[in-house]
Amino acid sequence: MKLLDVVATLEALPEVHLAKGQVGTIVDELNDDFVLVEFADLGGVAYAIEPIPIGKLIELRHAPAMAA
Repeated sequence: MKLLDVVATLEALPEVHLAKGQVGTIVDELNDDFVLVEFADLGGVAYAIEPIPIGKLIELRHAPAMAA
């Protein structure tokens, strides 16, 4: 995963009030294990900016994967 990838949470993170499947954007790469994700509503207003372990995220894709 890299900067500005759109991601979703793979599980609920109740300690930071995020549900499973919550969609956000990676805004910083903190280290090999964590990224900073901004979660915003449909109006673009951020409601959470949290460090999330990469293993708890899935990258969302809006186009077909390129053939290898």
